[in-house]
Amino acid sequence: MTDADADTTDRPLTQDGPALRLWMIDASAYIFRAYHALPPLTRKSDGLPVGAVQGYCNMLWKLIRDMKGPDGPTHLVAIFDHSEKTFRNEMYDQYKANRSAPPEDLIPQFPLVRDATRAFGVHCVELPGYEADDLIATYACRARDAGGEAVIVSSDKDLMQLIGGGVVMWDPMKDRRLAEPEVFEKFGVGPDKMIDLQALIGDSVDNVPGAPGIGPKTAAQLLDEYGDLDTLLERAGEIKQPKRRETLINFRDQILLSRELVRLTCDAPAPETIDEFIVKDPDPEVLGAFLDEMEFRSLRNRVGDGKAPAKSDSAFTARPKPLTAPVIT
Repeated sequence: MTDADADTTDRPLTQDGPALRLWMIDASAYIFRAYHALPPLTRKSDGLPVGAVQGYCNMLWKLIRDMKGPDGPTHLVAIFDHSEKTFRNEMYDQYKANRSAPPEDLIPQFPLVRDATRAFGVHCVELPGYEADDLIATYACRARDAGGEAVIVSSDKDLMQLIGGGVVMWDPMKDRRLAEPEVFEKFGVGPDKMIDLQALIGDSVDNVPGAPGIGPKTAAQLLDEYGDLDTLLERAGEIKQPKRRETLINFRDQILLSRELVRLTCDAPAPETIDEFIVKDPDPEVLGAFLDEMEFRSLRNRVGDGKAPAKSDSAFTARPKPLTAPVIT
C-alpha cells in the first residue's frame, strides 16, 4: 500500500493483508457504554432490567454489519473482565480499591450480555485473575507473532501501548482508526512510550498512584527530553525545577510500581486459541429465540436472520477526512 492510498482511507488495517485478521471487542467497555448511553429499560413481562443488553446488541450488530467487507476480520472474539481481583492486587492491594460497585440494575445484565454475544455468533473469552486488557494483549501478540494483524475494538488509552507492528485500535463510537499518529496527537508520545507516560501520570480511575503533580503534558515533555522512564529517573537530579526534581526522586519506587500496574502482559494463560474465533454467521434460531426472550421486537425485525450481507467495501473505506500517516502494513 502506498502513502497515496493511505490518504484516501481510514481502514483499521489492510484489504490485502495476511490470512489472519483478528478483531477483539473490549466487551466490558461496550457494556458500560451501552448502560450509560440509554435510558433504563425493563422487560415488560417481568420487569427485568435489559437496557444495557439492548444497547450492547445494537452496538454489536452495527459492528458485525460494518465489518462485512474485504478488510474485515477472519477471526472475531469478545473479551470480558472476569472479576474485580487480579494479579495486580497482589502487587498493590489498593489497585482499583476506589471503584464503586456496579449499579444494581446492571448486575443481572452481565450474564445476559454474554448470552447475547454468543447468540450473535461471537465467541466470548474471560480469565480469572486477569483483566480483559491482558487477554487482549496476549491475543494481539499471538496474532502479530503468527504474521497476522490485530484490531482492538476500543478507545481505551490503557490499550494504546499495544499499537504498532500490525496492531491498531478501532473506536466504534467515532468510526475512527487509532494508530501511532492518533496516539501522538492526543498524548504527545508514541505507543512505545505510553507505559512510561501512564506510570508518571497515574490513573485515578484504577487507583494507580503515579508521580504526584505530574500531568500528561509534563510527562510527555520529560519523556521527550530524556527518552524513557528509566533514564529520566536516573537523571532526575539534573532537573532544574525543584518540585519536579524532588517528586521524581522521592516517589521513584511508586512510579516504578505504577509502571508495572499499567503494563499489560502478553503471556496470560489464554483459555482458548485464536483458531476458535473464526468469523461465522449466527444460528438464526438461536439469535431469534434470544431476541424474543429479551422482547427486543424492533431489533429482531432489523436483524432478521443475523446474516449481514457481504459488501465490496466497508465502514472503513473512503473516509472524507484523510490521514496524515500511512496505514500500518
